[in-house]
Order: sequence, then C-alpha cells, then structure tokens
Amino acid sequence: MTQSTSNSVIYLKDYLAPAFLVQGVELTFDLYPNQTRVFANIQFQRNAEREASLPLQLHGSDLKLISLAIDGVVLTTAQYQVSDELLTINTVPDQFVLTSEVEIDPANNTSLEGLYRSNTMFCTQCEAEGFRKITYYPDRPDVMAAFTTTVIADKSEYPVLLSNGNSVKRGDLDNNRHFVTWQDPFRKPAYLFALVAGDLQVVEDRFVTSSGREVVLEIWVEPENLTKCDHAMASLKAAMKWDEEVYGREYDLDIYMIVAVNDFNMGAMENKGLNIFNSSCVLARSDTATDAAFQRIEGVVAHEYFHNWSGNRVTCRDWFQLSLKEGFTVYRDQCFSADMNDAAVKRIEDVAMLRTAQFAEDAGPTAHPVRPEQFIEISNFYTLTIYEKGSEVVRMIANLLGEALFRKGCDLYFARHDGQAVTVDDFVAAMAEVSDIDFTQFMRWYSQAGTPELQITDQYNAEKQQYLLTFKQHTPATQGQKDKQPLHIPVKLGLLNQAGQDMALHLSEGEASGAQGDQCRVLHLREATQTFVFENVIEQPTPSLLRGFSAPVKVNFSYNQAQLLHLMQHDSDGFNRWDAGQRLAIDALKSMITAFNSGLMPILDTALVEAFRSLLNSSLSPAILAEMLVLPSEAYLAEQYEVVPIEAIHACRNIARKTLAQGLQVELKQCLQANLLEGNYRPVAEDIGKRRLKNTCLAYLMSLEAPEVVDQAWQQFNQADNMTDVQAALVQLVHSKQDDKADAALKKFESDWQQDALVMDQWFAVQASRPQPDALARVKALMEHSAFSLKNPNKVRALVGTYCNQNRVNFHSIDGHSYRFLADVVLALDKMNPQIASRLITPLARWQKLDLKRQGLMQAELQRIAQAKLSKDLFEVVNKALA
Repeated sequence: MTQSTSNSVIYLKDYLAPAFLVQGVELTFDLYPNQTRVFANIQFQRNAEREASLPLQLHGSDLKLISLAIDGVVLTTAQYQVSDELLTINTVPDQFVLTSEVEIDPANNTSLEGLYRSNTMFCTQCEAEGFRKITYYPDRPDVMAAFTTTVIADKSEYPVLLSNGNSVKRGDLDNNRHFVTWQDPFRKPAYLFALVAGDLQVVEDRFVTSSGREVVLEIWVEPENLTKCDHAMASLKAAMKWDEEVYGREYDLDIYMIVAVNDFNMGAMENKGLNIFNSSCVLARSDTATDAAFQRIEGVVAHEYFHNWSGNRVTCRDWFQLSLKEGFTVYRDQCFSADMNDAAVKRIEDVAMLRTAQFAEDAGPTAHPVRPEQFIEISNFYTLTIYEKGSEVVRMIANLLGEALFRKGCDLYFARHDGQAVTVDDFVAAMAEVSDIDFTQFMRWYSQAGTPELQITDQYNAEKQQYLLTFKQHTPATQGQKDKQPLHIPVKLGLLNQAGQDMALHLSEGEASGAQGDQCRVLHLREATQTFVFENVIEQPTPSLLRGFSAPVKVNFSYNQAQLLHLMQHDSDGFNRWDAGQRLAIDALKSMITAFNSGLMPILDTALVEAFRSLLNSSLSPAILAEMLVLPSEAYLAEQYEVVPIEAIHACRNIARKTLAQGLQVELKQCLQANLLEGNYRPVAEDIGKRRLKNTCLAYLMSLEAPEVVDQAWQQFNQADNMTDVQAALVQLVHSKQDDKADAALKKFESDWQQDALVMDQWFAVQASRPQPDALARVKALMEHSAFSLKNPNKVRALVGTYCNQNRVNFHSIDGHSYRFLADVVLALDKMNPQIASRLITPLARWQKLDLKRQGLMQAELQRIAQAKLSKDLFEVVNKALA
C-alpha cells in the first residue's frame, strides 16, 4: 500500500504484503529543540512473497535528509529520489543495512505527530503514521522489528530520557550531555515507538505478577503534578491483576512506564512499555478532578495496559483492521470498569453515549463500517464506529460464545498470533474454532455501515397460551452502501407477567440460546422477517426487549405508557429499567415539542411526574436512581427526528425539568439531604453514586431558582472539599439567571485555579455550555484568555468543542454566526494540527438533519472551507460532508 502525496483513496482490496521486511532497528536521537538529528541503522530483507525487482520505498515527511548509505557505502543523489512523503531507492540487495541521518524540528511540529515538544518536554506520538516524521521507514503496522534506541540530550534540561523496553546502558558525554540506551526485546510496528525527554519526576510502585516476577511501575510527570498520580497507579495495578484473572494475560517486561503530557491529540497511547498519556487521562486529585475524571482515568489506564496483548503482542495487519485492537480493547476496558464499579450504571453510560454519538455518526456523511474499505487519511477513522461500535460487535461475539468459550477463543487467538500482525478474520476464526459457530453472516457487522433498525410487533393468543414476536430488520442506506443484507442479531429478552416477575420461556419456533424454561434467553435473528413463538404463556406479557443492549440496534416497539411504567418499576434488567424510563420521557417530550411547534403551550404529562415520584420513593441504589432521573439529552432527542426542531427541544426539555422540580420539590430535597456525604473523598462506586444523585437533585431544584436553593448551591461551591461538588454547583450557578453569583463564582474559580491547566479546562467548558444567548461572544472572548491556546487540543476541545457540540441551541442559532465561527477556527487549526481540525468540524458536517435555512448556512461554510488548501485529514471529511 504505497501512500501518495495527493488526496488519493487507499483501498483495503489493494492490500499487498510489504516488499521488504525489517529484521532490526537501531536509532540514535541527538535532541535539540529545532535541530534534532536522528541516526538510523535498519536491517532490511526482501520479502520472498513479493516480486524480486521492487525498489525500496520508505515513508518520510518533514525530514531533512543529511546522508544515506547501504552497507556502509554512501549513496549519491542520483541513486535515490525524495518526494514530500517517499524516499525511493531503485536498486538494493536482497539483504542489507540502510544507514540514514536526518534532521527534524520538534519545536515547530504543531501537528503533535512524530517527535514534538510539549512545553519543555520532548515526546512522541506515532500512531497511526507519525513515525514517518521521525526517520525514513516502512511506516505500516505489518512491518515489525526489534528496536534499540539511544537518546542523547542536555543533562541539565533533560535529566530523564525514556524509550520502549528496558534500559540497558547509560552514561555521560561531553558538553554536559548524557545518553540512555533502551532495548525492546519484542518486535513491534513503528506506530508503537515512543520517546520522552524532560525534567520529570517519578511516582514508583511495584507489581508482582501471577508467576512471581516483580515489575517496576513508574508514572513520570512534571514536578507540580506529583500529588496527582495515586489514582492512576492504583488503576494500573487493578488492571494488571484483572487481566491476569480474567484473560490470563501477564505483563512481559521488567518495567511499565506512563508519562503525562499536556499537548496530546488523543487520550493516551499504548506504546510498548512506555505509555504516553494526555495529562487529563492520568492526573487526578480530589480537589482538582471530578468523579467522571477519576472514572475516565481508571478506564483509560486499563485500556492502554490491556493493549499490551490486544494491540501490541498481536497487532493489526493494516489500518483497515483498526477495530481489531481498538474494539476488542474497548470491550475489555468496559468489562473491567463494570467490575470495578456499578455494572448496570456502566452499561447505561456506555450505551447512552453510543446511541447519542455513534448512532449519529452512522446516520451522517462520514458513516463507515467497523472495518472500512477505503480512506484518504487514516487519522479520520479513529471514530466511535471503530471503537464503541467495534466494542459492541466483540460483546455480541462474547455473548454468543459465553464466558468460558470466549476466554478459550481469546487464549487461542493470543497463542496462535503472538508477535504477528493479523486481521479481524483471524480473531473471529479463533472464536469460530472453539465454538463451532458459523460466523459467516455475523461478519456483515464488520462490513456494513449504518445502525440496524428492528421493527417488532407482538400477538398474544389467550386460548392457545401462545405469545408471538415478529421482527423485521432493516439497515438504512449509507454513502456507498445502498442494499444491506440481513445481519445475525442477538436479541436478549425476558417476558414480565402482570406482577412484574420474569416468566419461564418455552420457545416452539425460532432459534435461541439458553434452555427451555429459562427466564432470559437470546433470540437469534437472522432473516429480514422472523417470528418467534412462545408457549405456555398464561397471561398477556410485557416484553423486555434487547436486555443489556445485546446488539447495537434501534428498537421500534409500540409500548404503551402502562407497559413502560411496568418495565421501569419491575424489570430485572437494570439497563432496560432505565431504558423504559427514557422511552417514557421521550414520549412525553415529543408531545410537548409537537405542541410547541403548533404554537400551543407545552405541558408535561403528569404520568412522568408520578413515574419519577415512584423512583424517588423506591429502593433503587443511588447510582441507578441518578441515571434514571436524568432526562434524555438534547442530542439524543435530536436523533428522534428527521428534521431536528432545535429551539423546541431546548425549550420543552427546560419546561419538563422545571415541571418535575415543581412537582417533586419535597422528594428532591429529601433525596438531596439523604445523600450528603461526610468524611474524606473517595472515588469509589458507592460514594460516586451518592454524589451524582445529590447533584442531580440540586440541578432540578436550581431550575426553580428559589433563593434558598441558590444559596445552597453557592454554599456548596464555596465549601465543598472535592471538585465534583464544586463543579456541579458552578455549572448550576453559571447556567442560572443569577448573573451576580455566576460572575462571582467564575472569578473565584479562576483565581483559585489559574495555575492548573487541567482545572482551567473545566472553567472554559462550563462557560462554553452556558445556554444564555451571549454564549458565542463569551467563547470568542475566552479564546483571548491567557490560559487558552489554539495549539493545545485540550483547550480547543474544552472551549470550542464544548460550545459546538453541547451548546446546541446557541451553536445552531438561525443567524449562522456560530457556523462561521467554527469554520474560521477549523481553517486556522488545519494549518497547525490537521487531526484536531478534522475532528472539530463534525457538527458542521451533520447538516442533513437541520431545516433548509440552517442547511444552506452550514453548506456555505463547508464550501468556503473546501476552497482553501486543506490537509488530507480535513479534505476527506469536508468532501464527504458535501457529497
């Protein structure tokens, strides 16, 4: 797969094995901010599977070539050609050592790919194709080699020099410079290469593996962050233990290192033995980070650690197989977080995000299969479809096999492919071999884009005591894919009797997992239309469909209000109890929106008030109750419409919140008081659930803006000993009509935390999500703030990303000013950091579901962007959006 300097399309069908393999790599970095020299000795061998006459082609970008030699003989400029992205040597032996010297400029590398500077630190990010910005190399994941890396730098400025593997040699050099040599014994693709150099300090611990080996654990941070590493370290040790117990995977090096970096495009990177993290995903202390941040850190630390096997030891053959490592590893980290916290709440959180954001991606112009068939820029495919939908596909496989067989399949996969670059087919083949399941039809989940929809109808025959469920499946057309084939969809379900108990399931027609008489079974839907017949059903049941969200599909079933209330109050499946409540709320809100659009006063159905009252008087855990009390988000409500009524959704949701608060004041106040915590902050599931419930109650009560509740929020903001409660109160004050208190709170927060970059990101985000009409002006003003920088991805996401993605009523203002604002920011960013630019443009790219006037305004901005000279990243997204 030769990369072109043009915006050409690369196709999965054109995959060819590499012409040359790499036996070993020796790298030496002589680090200087603007003139770093990289010396490379690479042992090449011609691949016997390819033609013998092929030239050597190596990827390279933004490199200044100083010298080039083969087996010690210097090449003349007539013996090779250099383009913007390729170095070509037409005549080479079948086996040789290529020696090269290049010069690079890390200080001016604002793309944050390859080797760059973050503050005073050198660091790398090579996934997906960043290594080509370091030296000339076959930068593709199926070229794997053992790396030895020597890092040289000024000893005073950069006392810490890190790379992959184990440290084997170190020493001092002339001119106050020093070096460290690192050796990674495991073959890896170049995207897993890592280097860090800086003035850092370390938090160290030990972990003893199941076989008795002691592993050194190190988290390297800038000195001011030493007190923020305890949670990440505890999460790492928990993940190591969990992976041994659940998957039998033991860590394989003597040392495991994490480095916190302020400027980073992603959340974190699983480089072998040296994980480089966005500081937001590793640094936390009770007074600086919210519960959500603590939980995110736990999940991301686990995710990157789990990659050691599902991604590093076994990696991707090509980037079309990206979900092979990401979908599998997301599934693993979700299961880990479920075990560490409340499993039902974790499932609710994951599905809520999937249904809001990934379903929207599936329905938009950038929709693509879990295994794409083509791309222009691979960075654009680090998407929710690859990660989250990919995880759901793995979850379906795990559920089809069951826990024991899935573990057996994973063991076979790791044993068979250790040290190899493989495909999705190899993963599924291992699962098929241990289970004797035919996955031929199931593989369509990897090749078909879009979210499948299930239209379900039921019929009860009291005389025959039969209950029939008929399923019709349909996947909407997407760009490049019009005719979709039926999928194998596992539908987990139960039937509730009138007392709210699960009924025994006796299936006489249709395929299902589980035994006759079980109270929960998985139906195997394979046809476009399929009917399942249940026998011995002595009364009309209420179906509990898609329990645990057993497949990433949309379910259309005509539940009446009584059925939804029944499920919400009695379903034994925690996810479906929550989902029934969401359906009730959506029905009520859609009725209000219809009235609003007709010029009538929208009134909330009192049935929802009483349903919420029953929840507040129930024995549900605080964590589950908090989730069930939250109304569907504006973004998820938007997904219910072909043409999104922006203003109506915002207005009716606010009216509903206020109506619920008015009707449930007594219960909400009692619940708030009952969930106050005493003692030291603990980021544990029980306490997190109570804080979440307490702050949910506070948010409802603040919608009434009664003086005593405003005072309570102000008191919480000033007196809370943890950032979760401080930020929750700050949001309510800033989003209220209490301008004096809002301004005072913002000034105090800024004064307290202006030296902490991560905490200031929260300050930016709170203001960017403020629903008042002056939001855009405020965001523009904040872009001039000394704590903001367009070069820092965290700042951009916190301020611009929050405004454009979460402040929907203001971003979609009918004047179109926000569309122009986003286009201007994206154009400026594209010159610095194309990855962030192409991700930031997403709200503009989803113009299809808006009214005609907004569509025209958004398309005009996309067309204006398209007229500029764009990076491949942004070019691909814009052209898909306009197609």
